[in-house]
Order: sequence, then C-alpha cells, then structure tokens
Amino acid sequence: MTTYKLAVIGGTGPQGKGLAYRFATAGHTVIIGSRHTERAQVTAEEITVRLDGDAVHVSGADNATAADAADIVLLAVPFDGHAALVESLRAQLAAKVMISCVNPLGFDKRGPHGLDVADGSAAEEAQRLVPDAQLVGAFHHLSAVNLWNEAAELEHEDVLVCGDNTEAKAVAIDLARAICGRDGIDVGPLRLARQLEPLTAVLISVNKRYGVRSGLRLSGLDKH
Repeated sequence: MTTYKLAVIGGTGPQGKGLAYRFATAGHTVIIGSRHTERAQVTAEEITVRLDGDAVHVSGADNATAADAADIVLLAVPFDGHAALVESLRAQLAAKVMISCVNPLGFDKRGPHGLDVADGSAAEEAQRLVPDAQLVGAFHHLSAVNLWNEAAELEHEDVLVCGDNTEAKAVAIDLARAICGRDGIDVGPLRLARQLEPLTAVLISVNKRYGVRSGLRLSGLDKH
C-alpha cells in the first residue's frame, strides 16, 4: 500500500475523525481540516494520543490550509453547506484527487431518506464546482462508531468506489486497505454515486431496527 498525505475536510466530525484515525493507523500522513483551527488541532491530538504518538503524523489546520497542503483531499462534511464549502476551496482542490463520502440525507418521522440533489449526487455537485479535480466517491457506508473503534480491520465491510478517473479511483481503492484490509471495489462511473449515497439511509434504518452497526460486503468476488 502506498502512503499518502491526506486532508480530511470535516475531520472533527464522527465519520471524518474515524477515517482520519484509520488512515493514520495505516501510516498515512493526515491533516485534519475544520472551519476552526483549534478544533482541528484538538482532534489531531486526540488521534495522536490514542496511537501513542509512535510514528504518527497527524496535524490540524483550517480547511483551506489543510486542503492546500495535501495531495489527496477527502470530504466528510454534512450535505447542508456542502456546495458553499467546496466553492470556497476551489483553488486548493484544483487538479487534486478529491474523495467524497458525503451523504445527502434527510430525517423525518418515517426515518432516514435520500435527498434529491440537482446534480444527481453530492459527488457530482463537487465535480461541477471543481471541474478539474479528480473526483471519486467512496467510504459512504462505514459506521463512524466502527471506524473509531480500536478493533482491527473491518472485515465485514467493503469500500465501494465510483469515479470517471482511473488513476483517482486507484488511489481510493488502495486507501480502502486502511479500513478493511483489502482493496476497495471499483463499482463504475461517478454517476453511480446517485445510488451509493442514499443507500446509507438503508443501513441507518437497519441499524435502528435491529440495534446493530451493519455494513456492506459484496459476495462473488473471490476470484477477482
């Protein structure tokens, strides 16, 4: 597995922090991005302490500084305000590999549900806003609690990756090893983010009904 320098924008939130922790555990250099530098630094210190500071390279910065300093930028932010955030980081995101795990979800009395997105998906919205970024959708369905857990690789999970840039998809597929100990799965073009993002609502509903933290694992790929 290649090691990368990643910025996790939204890294102070549950999913972003969990992903940052897993990437740092695997030896990647991680920069936590937040609107507030101090919050990012607190989260970075929390991860560093948890890993005993041994050969761990985790730091915190404001979103723009984090995105500018990294080779790969992962968006782990709420969909509310997503467009404005991406727009504000356009200069820092240009020409970089950008991985979106943003899930446009709504919640009402009937439970979680996918939101209608004008561009089709959050990933496609980000691609429109930063057309020269190498956009990939991945890591949508991972439980934040499971990510932050100190257990070993999440063997019951697969990381599903969609995108139109082969090289960028290869990066996300490789990064999946930090999560589940094996390559992510290339599921097709970026437009399939329209199916991957709202599918998270199904897992949330299952988790609530059965009191579990469910994940996705594809069968039939053993020979590939």
